[in-house]
This record gives sequence, structure tokens and C-alpha cells, in this order.
Amino acid sequence: MPSLSIRSRLESAPSAALWPALDGARCELESESTGRVSWYQSAPETASDPVPLLLVHSINAVASAYEMKPLYEHYARERPVYALDLPGFGLSARDRRLYSPRLMTDALHALVAHIRREHSGVPIDALALSLSAEYLARAAVEVPDAFRSVALVSPTGFNARKLREGPPGSTLGRRGILSFFNRPAVGHRLFSLLTRRAVIAYFLRRTWGSRDIDRGLLDYDYASARMPGAEHAPLHFLSGFLFSGDSGLLYRALEQPVWMVHGVRGDFTNYRGIVRLSDRPNWRVETMPTGALPYFELPREFVRRYDAWRTASLRA
Repeated sequence: MPSLSIRSRLESAPSAALWPALDGARCELESESTGRVSWYQSAPETASDPVPLLLVHSINAVASAYEMKPLYEHYARERPVYALDLPGFGLSARDRRLYSPRLMTDALHALVAHIRREHSGVPIDALALSLSAEYLARAAVEVPDAFRSVALVSPTGFNARKLREGPPGSTLGRRGILSFFNRPAVGHRLFSLLTRRAVIAYFLRRTWGSRDIDRGLLDYDYASARMPGAEHAPLHFLSGFLFSGDSGLLYRALEQPVWMVHGVRGDFTNYRGIVRLSDRPNWRVETMPTGALPYFELPREFVRRYDAWRTASLRA
């Protein structure tokens, strides 16, 4: 758990090199454990659902809150919605430090605590994409009363029959690889190669399973990769340090209603490990005829399914 001596302030001036990914207010908080963390928030004058929704982007070489744009824009018309830039990404601090599941989870804890203070302490709904599903699961296990529901979009850790059940808090990190990447002539050059516009477009096509990618996301990814310190978190990702060795234990320990959804195209289609959770009555698993970001391709259908599941889970 992070220290709760957190400073929060409205941030009006975006970085000169990177514009805000989303509309609404951009805010920041800072704590000893997380450093400076940036997020976006918006809410309608009259909310049909007063419970806040937190959106958490994925982890990759160029990740940011832009990945949550369709959902953020939709729910900003209905309820309080928050979307953060995790440490090392977007407009959050990109310091040279150890990036780990613990750091990412502490950033979630810090923002969730802030959100709940602003909303009379109510448990929130939260939705995370890809690898960040592991951090959301950890946060929801550690502070279960803070979360009303948990949604996992294309989550990691299910591509083998056996889920990851390593020691609590362990990672898949390889120190030798990270040390190699941290050599000035290696890591920076590798990151520069991986974040050329054509390479980013290639990986987005693999994520979509289609050439029909979102061009706005491509533009923002390319600009984000040019921020000072942009390589630090991605090099930890490439070294395995941002993958949880105990994600299977976390998924099994979730007590809240859990909605998991994934696509059937592209690189992220192997979820055979989900059979290990078939005995969990609080889980619902759905597929959509899309790539790994279904709400970009079929936003109305995604929202319809998510809202229907959330309504049903609250009645159960």
C-alpha cells in the first residue's frame, strides 16, 4: 500500500512535447512510492450512475491513457470517469527507476483512494486492458472493499493451461537482460528502433488482427515515444519485470464480480488457461469478433455487453 500523504493538483499546461490524450481535467498526484502520476477525469452535470469508473491502459513500448479513449468519451456522458497514465507512460513521470507490478499497483491504490475521497468512499468500478489486468487484480485483492466490480479486457496470464502461481509478489523479470538493456548504447537504440512509426503501426496491426487500426492512437503512440525518459518503463517490460509471477493466484482470489472479454483476431487470442477458473462463479467470460481492443472496433456492442453484465452482477 502506498503512503497516503498525496498531493493532488489540477494541471492546466500539457507537456510541450505531448498533448493531453483525453478531454476533461488533467490532474496529478504524487507520493513517495509512486512518484508523479497523471490522470484525466470528467463527469456529466447529472450522472445516471454516480459510481466512478476507473480505466487503466495496457503496458507496451508506447502505452498511454489514449488506449481508453472510446470508453472514456462514452462514459463521461453518463458517470464520473477517470483514466490514468501509469508510472513511466503518457504524462506521468518517466524517471529512471525500478518499474514493477508493485509500483503499478501502488499507483492504482493511490488514485483509487483519491477517487473514493472525492465520492464519499463508495466502491468503484474498474476496467483494465491487457497486462494492467494483473495490476488491477492485485489492487482488488489487496483492498477488496474499494472495488464494486472488475472488468478485464484481453488480460495476460491465460496463454497456458497452468496459470502463473509463483511466490506472492514475484515477477518474470530477468536481471541479466535488464542490465544489458540499461547499457546506454543498447537500451536507447533498441527503444528507438521499436518506436519508429512503421514499427508501431506493425504492432498495432498485430494487436488489431487487421490493417484497419486507429490512426489517432498511432499518432499519439509515436509522439509519446519521443518524451524524455520514455524508454525506462518499456525496457523493464521487455525484461519481464512488469509481468506478475503470481497472476493466477490473484485472479483466483478476486471476490468481486469479474467480467473478462477478449477478441478472436491478432496476437492476443490464446486464453486456454481460463479453464482453471471455470469453478469461479463470480467470473463471466465473453468473446467478441475483434482484435485485442474490442471497444475501438465495436464500441456500442462492447458498452452494451459491459453495461448488461454490470447491471446483472449488481442484482445477483
